[in-house]
Amino acid sequence: MISAQGYADAVRPVLDRLLDSEADGITRAADLIADSLRAGGVLQAFGAGHSEAFAGELVARAGGLVPTNRLSVRDLVLHGDAPRGVLADPKLERDPSIAHQIYALAAPQPRDVFVVASQSGINGSVVELAALVTERGHPLIAVTSVEHTARVAPRHPSGQRLADLADVVLDNGAPYGDALLPLEGGGAVCAVSSVTTALLAQLLTAEVVRRFHQAGEVPPIYLSANVPGGDEHNIALESRYAGRLRRTA
Repeated sequence: MISAQGYADAVRPVLDRLLDSEADGITRAADLIADSLRAGGVLQAFGAGHSEAFAGELVARAGGLVPTNRLSVRDLVLHGDAPRGVLADPKLERDPSIAHQIYALAAPQPRDVFVVASQSGINGSVVELAALVTERGHPLIAVTSVEHTARVAPRHPSGQRLADLADVVLDNGAPYGDALLPLEGGGAVCAVSSVTTALLAQLLTAEVVRRFHQAGEVPPIYLSANVPGGDEHNIALESRYAGRLRRTA
């Protein structure tokens, strides 16, 4: 039955499976992120399309890690010299060449770690960025649907998928096509990857913070800008990474 309750009932087992199946991957991914941040690195997060929401869960978030930077296709216009009209192309994320511009505009340091999210894990910009990141020696964590990516052909000229290039692959648990509730006559409704990737982002954050505590260090965590003293606290922490964290409206 398609209803709010029907969706809730379908989501719960997906979340339960994710918590069980991805525990080891979360441990390994948190190790990579904590090692990078404790060495002065920044977490660079990228997602195209709806996978941008995953990057939004990790970057500049109240209760989240300060040394984080969000990469986006929009960077081509906001921080580069591309004309605004390029963003009108709904298939822009399929173009491998834009990954080089996105990487260059981020100007990452060698100690930075990357997290790249894509439900399908096959589009050109995502795979090309992953290849570029690994070529430059950065640790790479991929967040993708293992079921979906295995059932579709890669669009990158190399024939590779995002999952083929990552040091750690986190399965977002979403089915092929992302939606959970089948429709009569075919198709499905109500996507789940946005729910599961938000959970993965917060699980990673919790485990990274735990590693700081285990090392006897204070983790660089944002306060809400909407509580007294929040702005001052956050500005002081961001100043440690001057010129490395992009914060836009």
